[in-house]
Amino acid sequence: MRLSLRFVLPLMLILAGIAYAVAPLVDRLTLNWFVRDLDIRASLIANTIQEPLQERLSAGNKAKIGDFFARITQDERLYAVGYCASPTGKVLASRSLPQEINCAGLDRWEVTTDHLLQSTQGPLHVAVKAMSSEAAPGARLVLVHDMSFVTRRSEETKRYVFYLFMGLAAVVSLITVIIAQLSWRGWMAGMRALLRGEGLLRQPGAGMQSNLPEFKPIARDLQRLIQELEFDSRTRDEDQITWTPESLRAILRGELRGEDVIVVSNREPYIHQRRGDRIEVQRPASGLVTALEPIMRACSGTWIAHGSGSADHEVVDRHDRVAVPPDNPAYQILRVWLSAEEEAGYYYGFANEGVWPLCHIAHVRPTFRSGDWAQYVAVNRKFAKAVAGEAKTRNPIVLVQDYHFALLPNMIREQLPDAIIITFWHIPWPNPESFAICPWRDELIAGLLGSSILGFHTQFHCNNFVDTVDRFLEARVDRDSFTVSFRGKRTAVRRYPISIAWPPEKELVEKSVSDCRVGIRQINDLPPEHKLGIGVDRLDYTKGIIERFRAIERLLELNPQWVGRFSFIQVAAPTRAGIEEYQHHEAQVRAMATRINGRFHRQGPPPIVLRVEHHEPREVYEYFRAADLCFVSSLHDGMNLVAKEFVSARDDEHGVLILSQFTGAARELPEALIVNPYDADQCAAALQLSLTMPPEAQRDRMRLMRGLVAEFNVFRWAGRMLLDAAAMRRRSHLLDKSNRRDT
Repeated sequence: MRLSLRFVLPLMLILAGIAYAVAPLVDRLTLNWFVRDLDIRASLIANTIQEPLQERLSAGNKAKIGDFFARITQDERLYAVGYCASPTGKVLASRSLPQEINCAGLDRWEVTTDHLLQSTQGPLHVAVKAMSSEAAPGARLVLVHDMSFVTRRSEETKRYVFYLFMGLAAVVSLITVIIAQLSWRGWMAGMRALLRGEGLLRQPGAGMQSNLPEFKPIARDLQRLIQELEFDSRTRDEDQITWTPESLRAILRGELRGEDVIVVSNREPYIHQRRGDRIEVQRPASGLVTALEPIMRACSGTWIAHGSGSADHEVVDRHDRVAVPPDNPAYQILRVWLSAEEEAGYYYGFANEGVWPLCHIAHVRPTFRSGDWAQYVAVNRKFAKAVAGEAKTRNPIVLVQDYHFALLPNMIREQLPDAIIITFWHIPWPNPESFAICPWRDELIAGLLGSSILGFHTQFHCNNFVDTVDRFLEARVDRDSFTVSFRGKRTAVRRYPISIAWPPEKELVEKSVSDCRVGIRQINDLPPEHKLGIGVDRLDYTKGIIERFRAIERLLELNPQWVGRFSFIQVAAPTRAGIEEYQHHEAQVRAMATRINGRFHRQGPPPIVLRVEHHEPREVYEYFRAADLCFVSSLHDGMNLVAKEFVSARDDEHGVLILSQFTGAARELPEALIVNPYDADQCAAALQLSLTMPPEAQRDRMRLMRGLVAEFNVFRWAGRMLLDAAAMRRRSHLLDKSNRRDT
């Protein structure tokens, strides 16, 4: 014990000293970060209130200006607001403006980098922003933020740093003492054996093993503890990883022993179509394909999908496989062939006339037929057989994608009990009352609970699923760990917000923004300086295209100056043309575009340019880079990757994103203009704001959104799932070893 204390006490004192020395540095860094954030926040506030403030100044009513400032300062961090028309004028301000700030002394806050003001209430941040107008060319706006919260967070940070170092000292000390004790006893036992002559006759280590059998369990447990600590450390460092294809490969090699990953989806990433005498390769317009295709390039696995192209049969080998991408093969597609009856019942019937409208709650009545359900079961079983045949080991990593395969996880589990099955549900999950409509709700939920991990885009959808399980199945739901135990198997329900590859492929952004602007306007017969909006969607009733057109019509009604000066190009990829509801929706979209163009197309270009045709990713990115705004008006969406693709395309840091509040992306991109697509007036106001937003405000918003998309990219999405799968496999191995030892 004395030897242990001699080591532990100096170690804890040294780490305490390091923590004490590091705390001021952390304090300064935290303060600098908050000051920079408040500078950005002040710029956004100034840009937002400039127009309404100018209107009140023109009216000359100081009482209304004071009320306006009082409403603004209700923000818990905005302390005071002031306005100076000139350096010699009197400041118009809220009551809380500090006496030290006046119009004559504003140069101090603009020239120096020190924006902090000490007051009796605590530190304040002062920002001065130019707000010139014809009547007052030298006018400036003063924004004062309360920084008392910084002091509180700084104290918390110091405590956390100190506790972290103390905890680290305790763990290191514990492990070191245990190892020292084992080493000391082992050395003494070895010396005794040597004195008895045993060490001269036995192989190295034999004496130690025979004399210390009681330490074998301790040594094994200690080794496992160290491995767990190493893995947990890698997991904690996840936020510091630069997520790239190489990062994914490293995870597969290090955590999953380099095993191939099997992906199962209905839609294939490459479709071979016959065009006369030649075969054309298409990449379908699908958020699922957009997200998963870069991952498969990184993982070099196998993608199992329905072969739907007219030339798909012609390019596969005798095992129904084809290597893709065609120009640089990185993985293989295994195509599953479906009959016309199977496709009609499983895909068009149950999946897209039943489950799709059921989950999207887009005011389209779901249709359920027993014949469609029978085909859905049969096709899911066919894909399960394909997965079992493709598996090279008894425990592959299988990524099951989307609502077409709700039964597949449990079917795979029946054939491969040790597989790690990660199912990702790409569309919303409704509340239990809505899901109760489905006649086969119990079977769908039970099928999904065959998954090891079940992923959704948002925590809201996770909550809905767990509530649905709790309502309809006899299962044990643990809401603390968000796991469901059903039929002796446990399923982890997790939030994995999907994203896109970052950085975008070079071929997508190799054409400059200026060239894209000129080229797209020439293709659509638009003048060079014509304002341009863009929408890119499948021709689906959940995407809110009709609501989008109503907003454009309302914009032109309220702001007729844009007639002939603004056009909105709607790229609409045809989809599910065999379903009557989609045929009716396409007719509605075409009719509305024609009506609006007939109403406002008196002179100049039409307000709506509708292109119902497939576009390759390179063409879509050219439209994104050429547009002044992008409008995503989904009525209900899991994530919507179009919003993130638009942000990815704008390396010039210009352009405005208008985003429906009913998308998962709206929770990640608050710098977009968030709207209710059902509110035509609100959407029209967002369009007007987008068309008149200053370049500086566009840059501030786009820079923040690009930073988020870069950090939370599709490789991070896949990496988090694979890390969770690796942790689950590691725990399974430890339990197996423990059970074997006990028996």
